[in-house]
Amino acid sequence: MSDFLVTDPPGNLAPAASTTAVTFESGGETLLGVLHLPAGPGPHPVVVVLHGFPGNERNFDLAHALRRGGYASLVFHYRGSWGVGGSWSWGNVFEDAAGVVRAVRGGAFAATHRLDPSRVAVVGHSLGGYTALRTAAADPGVAAVASFAAFDLGAGGVASRADPAARAGYAAAFGEELLPLRGTSAVALVDEMEAIGAAGRLGALAPRLADRPVLVIGAGGDTVAPPEAHHTPVVEAFAALPRFEHHLFPTDHSLADHRVALARTVAAFLDRWLRP
Repeated sequence: MSDFLVTDPPGNLAPAASTTAVTFESGGETLLGVLHLPAGPGPHPVVVVLHGFPGNERNFDLAHALRRGGYASLVFHYRGSWGVGGSWSWGNVFEDAAGVVRAVRGGAFAATHRLDPSRVAVVGHSLGGYTALRTAAADPGVAAVASFAAFDLGAGGVASRADPAARAGYAAAFGEELLPLRGTSAVALVDEMEAIGAAGRLGALAPRLADRPVLVIGAGGDTVAPPEAHHTPVVEAFAALPRFEHHLFPTDHSLADHRVALARTVAAFLDRWLRP
């Protein structure tokens, strides 16, 4: 069997693989996305790839690798980011992700793009990892979920409320990332994170994910979402889930030197649960 990471698909499959610009409506705004379709008639399993804050790492390498592995993969921008209208907020990110996942399963979209609405997975990085788990917990139509280097907004909110120095640190860090965003501020983002608070910690989602396959990947050298605060508590809370898998890679927040390992791990996880 050929290695999907380094081998292009056979050229005789029809329809051919394609990269298609797509749009979705959310909160009165038009979200911009890119759908990577594999070759062949399908219907194809589909993976919605959620980027983080503000989206410097959009994981297109992962989207392309998953396409070579036979998965349709979608990357899109949330409201208020990278030229998309509206305002950025954590709440808008959650709404946009949930709406796009529902739209991908919709009959017209799935039929037009040769997708299998019964085999939809959500995969996310950083804020996107948090949002992926949150989206799957609220939507039983999500067949599998994977999260890597997740930034737990609930844990961040608790830390910010408890320590003025931590709050100032978050405000400074958020402030450095505002250039591609609109309609928000560092203080507004910290306030909203604090409002999410303890009730929004990822560990609280475990009961609602007990019936789904869940993959969680942490990064041992992560200084944005340190594993002791953002990964280990999730692993402990999810440990009893019957189809839970977790890894801790010795790398940084963007998994900069583990991108091949990331693609192999995510693809192997999806193959176990989304293949007929």
